[in-house]
Amino acid sequence: MVKKYQWQLTRIPKSKTKKFGEGGKRTKGILKKKPLFSVITAVYNGEKFLEKTITSVINQKCKDFEYIVIDGGSTDKSLEIIKKYEKKIDYWVSEKDKGIYDAFNKGMIVSKGEFIGFINSDDIYKKKALSIISSYIRKNKVTDFIFGSVKKHWGILHGYDPHKIKYSWGFYSSHSTGFFIKRKVAEKVGFYNIKYKYHADYDYFYRLIVKNKMRGISTKKNEIVGIFRRGGFSSKISFWKKLKEDIRIRYDNDQNIFLLILIFINKFLRNIDQILKDIKNK
Repeated sequence: MVKKYQWQLTRIPKSKTKKFGEGGKRTKGILKKKPLFSVITAVYNGEKFLEKTITSVINQKCKDFEYIVIDGGSTDKSLEIIKKYEKKIDYWVSEKDKGIYDAFNKGMIVSKGEFIGFINSDDIYKKKALSIISSYIRKNKVTDFIFGSVKKHWGILHGYDPHKIKYSWGFYSSHSTGFFIKRKVAEKVGFYNIKYKYHADYDYFYRLIVKNKMRGISTKKNEIVGIFRRGGFSSKISFWKKLKEDIRIRYDNDQNIFLLILIFINKFLRNIDQILKDIKNK
């Protein structure tokens, strides 16, 4: 986990970690007062798609947001791309981190918006993404978080069914581009647990929904807020690694051991060919 810094900081605090760069409007004394959204992008060597991600954010129809970019010390042209749009980015920093969820944690620390959204460096928002979510915020004042519909290469992920979380992670649309959470709720739930390398978002959602009993809603299927690009972070992880972490997350969150055994057996048998292939290529 990251250190328990105070939230709503203007910049990432100084530490022993070397900063390769830092900038944005905040570093020039330009601060937005209480934006509706804080949008966070985590990137590491993402030059191929980063510019499209950035432009999809800064060109939103809804302008009531701040944009935060956390770079993990990229060695490609990612920093050049970030600096190209520096006048449109509220805050960016480049320093080594412990992975994508550590970067999201850093972004949360410096977020000041009422709601926080996350978008990976190879995904994009639709132009009316924040407009769609803001309309739900206005109509649902007690909502703690919102899942927007997200387009993937094979179809549209949509809806929210919290009852499934006890046995399946297929209860929501998407973390990147689709997930928006009240900052005050995020402060209560805490940070992403970075001991989970592949799906710390699963652990986060479990703590959010089951342990803290927060209330969420989803947009309609046709209200697509983002496009999740094939070949991103999660798609590069072997099924076997994801399955082991899946069970570990559920175990650490005190789920029934017999239920975990059933979940493991079911997923193992349904995906045995892929698992054996993953183990062989390990």
